[in-house]
Amino acid sequence: MTAQLIPTDPESLGQALNALEGVDELRAKLGEQRAWLVGGAVRDLLLGGTRADLDLVVEGDAAAAAALLGAESKAHERFGTASVDVGGVRVDVAAARRETYPHPGALPEVEPAALADDLARRDFTVNAMALPLSGKADLADPFAGKADLEAGTLRVLHPGSFEDDPTRALRAARYAARLDLSLEPETAKLLEGANLTTVSEDRVDAELGRLLAEDGAPEALELLAKWGLAGIDEGAADRVRAVRERLADPSWAELVDEAEAMSEAARPGDGARRAVAALARKAPERPSAGVGLVAGFRPVELLMARISGADWLDEWAREWRGVSLEIDGEDLMEAGLAQGPAVGRGLEAALAARLDGEIATRDEELRVALAAAAST
Repeated sequence: MTAQLIPTDPESLGQALNALEGVDELRAKLGEQRAWLVGGAVRDLLLGGTRADLDLVVEGDAAAAAALLGAESKAHERFGTASVDVGGVRVDVAAARRETYPHPGALPEVEPAALADDLARRDFTVNAMALPLSGKADLADPFAGKADLEAGTLRVLHPGSFEDDPTRALRAARYAARLDLSLEPETAKLLEGANLTTVSEDRVDAELGRLLAEDGAPEALELLAKWGLAGIDEGAADRVRAVRERLADPSWAELVDEAEAMSEAARPGDGARRAVAALARKAPERPSAGVGLVAGFRPVELLMARISGADWLDEWAREWRGVSLEIDGEDLMEAGLAQGPAVGRGLEAALAARLDGEIATRDEELRVALAAAAST
């Protein structure tokens, strides 16, 4: 891919920056505080996008800069960052910093630094650009990120990048899919050494969650499967596509959380995979049998069985699960049935008959339930 970028002379960049929502308010509130638009915000600006969220770097105290914006902020002191809402626009403010990693996969130790150091700590060249919020709009691009973006290339900044933070390999898949980028050859070699076992499972899950929330998730998963990362198999992309298709049906959408379903589709556990596969092979002859088969399964597991071939589960989701009785246990006891297991047996029989279309009225439910309760 060769990307068509907007002109990058200061005048054109200034016009593009001025057009971003929230920029005028940011300038007015920050006053003399020097700040730069950075990272993905600059990358997307060069691609002609109108980014909803803004990422700023300041030299100094990020919390103090966020306070100037006059809105309630959420500070993250360890990393010198703060998040603030300005007129409905989320602004992430970070202090320019350098990072060191005590050991592979560790969270970084940070200290204040200049803008150049801050850009040098980033993951890929296309995310290591900055644009001053005020004054002449000169693009800071020390690692030729603009040229890589134009060429459709994804390149890490230094040889130890994936060793410092192996989750960058997951980000590589996300950016490659979203922006239609190809790995630069040396970056591809370095990625082969990414060892996700040096970071916590929570960090891997969080990065995968961000990947799965994107439109290009299937394509990103195909890359991860090709690279042999994060336990993603070759079927993950197709499962995710199938989940999205099923969740377009309101019956499934109201049952299953999308993020949970996407995660399950991407990396199903072995136990759940076996149980779902067994259910997917079933073909109930009657609705009541189908309702019995789903007992004990979580909705997300039922969705996995559906995309594995159990088409009948669409009927369960749309109709069968909503079938209920007009009668209850008190009705049976008022009709003379003693409290005990027979009550449950009677209600189960009535519900099965209702599901299978054998009865349709309250009186018929009561008749079937009493008959079943009396049987041994």
